[in-house]
Amino acid sequence: MVKTGFKSVDEYIASQPEDVQNVLKRVRSTICKAVPGTEEVISYQIPTYKMNGRPVLHFAGWRQHYSLYPSNDRLVAAFKDALAPYEVNKGTIRFPLSEPVPVKLIEGIARFRAKEVAEREKAKAAAPKKR
Repeated sequence: MVKTGFKSVDEYIASQPEDVQNVLKRVRSTICKAVPGTEEVISYQIPTYKMNGRPVLHFAGWRQHYSLYPSNDRLVAAFKDALAPYEVNKGTIRFPLSEPVPVKLIEGIARFRAKEVAEREKAKAAAPKKR
């Protein structure tokens, strides 16, 4: 049975098989480097990176792959060529554990998502307040 109720990303990663742990540590460091200053939390029982309380990116380890969430049509279009070798559907990007971590791609995705979250916050702040 899979453990749940993780209190930290360290605890989440430690619960994975050793070979998966190394991959997830690389994914984690890549995201942290790409979007410094994000808050690292556990949400939906997986590692999550938040900016101003809003989720930017989640990741999770599985038996044969690890995933990044959320993806959307804009993100997929922006990284169309780079994402071509990977499985992308329903807001999820899956990367095989058997291949090297695509650091540059994950950095780009993290920055793209951070920019989307920042733009959404800016638009929300500029919108007239309803009474």
